[in-house]
Amino acid sequence: MRSDIVKKGSTRTAHRALFYAMGYSPEDLEKPLIGIVNSFNDIIPGHIHLRDITEAVKLGVASGGGTPVEFPSIGICDGIAMGHDGMRYPLASRELIADSIEAMASAHGFDGLVMIPNCDKIIPGMLMSAARLNIPTVVVSGGPMLAGRYQGQDISVSNMFEAAGKFEAGKITEEDLQSMEMAACPGCGSCAGLFTANTMNCLTEALGMGLPGNGTIPAAYTGARRMLAKKAGALAVELVRKDLKPCDILTKQSFENAIAVDMGIGGSSNSVLHLTAIAYEAGINLPLSLFEEISSKVTYIVKLSPGGTHHLQDLNEAGGIPAVMKELSKLGVIHGDALTVSGTVTERLANSSIKQEGIIRSVEAPYRQTGGIAVLNGNLAPDGAIIKESAVAEDMLVFSGPAKVFNSEDEAIEAIIGHQVIDGDVVVIRYEGPKGGPGMKEMLNPTAIITGMGLRVALLTDGRFSGATRGACIGHVSPEAMDGGPLALVQNGDLISIDIPKRQLNVNLTEEELQARRSYWIKPEPKVKSGYLARYARLVTSANLGAVLK
Repeated sequence: MRSDIVKKGSTRTAHRALFYAMGYSPEDLEKPLIGIVNSFNDIIPGHIHLRDITEAVKLGVASGGGTPVEFPSIGICDGIAMGHDGMRYPLASRELIADSIEAMASAHGFDGLVMIPNCDKIIPGMLMSAARLNIPTVVVSGGPMLAGRYQGQDISVSNMFEAAGKFEAGKITEEDLQSMEMAACPGCGSCAGLFTANTMNCLTEALGMGLPGNGTIPAAYTGARRMLAKKAGALAVELVRKDLKPCDILTKQSFENAIAVDMGIGGSSNSVLHLTAIAYEAGINLPLSLFEEISSKVTYIVKLSPGGTHHLQDLNEAGGIPAVMKELSKLGVIHGDALTVSGTVTERLANSSIKQEGIIRSVEAPYRQTGGIAVLNGNLAPDGAIIKESAVAEDMLVFSGPAKVFNSEDEAIEAIIGHQVIDGDVVVIRYEGPKGGPGMKEMLNPTAIITGMGLRVALLTDGRFSGATRGACIGHVSPEAMDGGPLALVQNGDLISIDIPKRQLNVNLTEEELQARRSYWIKPEPKVKSGYLARYARLVTSANLGAVLK
């Protein structure tokens, strides 16, 4: 076993003594050591219950004949970090999570791992480390939050970000705002809509690294989640005995399966960033063209909040991700022979079916004929840009207007609240990319305020958007402004044209004019000049490459 390096032979007598100091027995050291990565903390609703999930995983590991060894991972709540300088850290924390797990697993010689994430960057950070370490691994999340209820309607945290805009526009009172606050997030779990966390937990299933139900069984269904966690713990020991490793599962086929599911359910645009980064760790190239190619073949068959009114508990009742994958397989976009932690995809889908057609539509009668995420190109985005097409109103799919340019998110929010942005504008927020931010801040605050105020505008940025964002919001514009991308050259009043069906994003300027402006462009000073973020900015790649560190 891999763990023999820390427990076998006369030269490891001191090591064994240290294990005995913690209460491990000689019999425990004869079994596989299964590291359990617990991202519990007191600052993320999605993680507040993970101690309970971890205890269930430990029981599963022990019942499977392994020795469970728990260690922690950091985690940042995107919602609480949103709209201020703290939002520079979530994406950057993805690399810290991957690095710290690599360090812990390598230093202690674990035979296998069970990873317990639940929110935005923690999930891809753990999956990146799984691919990098390539030791037998199972991922089991904490599950989605139930939707809240307010005045007879399902609501979630995304409604609260939009409520701020409604309040600023005088559409609701302060009392309304406070009543909604108390109702929107009823308990533990990753925020209720198909935002980034729930998207990535669902895609963990599609990738084959998590068990069925990983992305959809609600956190509040404690019995079902504990059963899933115990099963994951026992399975980790079995994978060690079979020597089935993440890179046996994380193949090009499995990533294509995940992209197809992502397109079919209209997941968060951040999934493009994260799937690309996970694939990079597995030695696989996922160009943006592949996302667009698969999107053209996949129909959009699940419409969850923020694009629709349903939530994750509804998808769970309708058959979950296995039902989605089985339906999409009719289009020939699902590789049935791809491996998962529990058999092939075909074996996993054998007994699955759509239980509620109002939640999961057939591929013959979809919400849209193409996938939920679109990749745009043009003279503003030579290396691509991303939009969640499924969350865009039909009358905004083709849009043009004069640019209102801001060099930071804070400038944009101040202008929007100050009524300096009007219907028909195209809001440009730049120098918020991976390097420029640094950290590629999510722009949920400005987009939610725009939605709440009822403005008919588009927004584009070299930053990114929360999975809770809806509307004509284009992110990941590459190359970013800090690298001298065309976004850096846009001026107030320039006419910007967006054509999502034709996958185009352009500014009405000639190449000669763009080159002339480039000649007098001056690169701004970094916003952060010391600490981790400064190091991150020096090493991070472009968004179209997954914003990985090289």
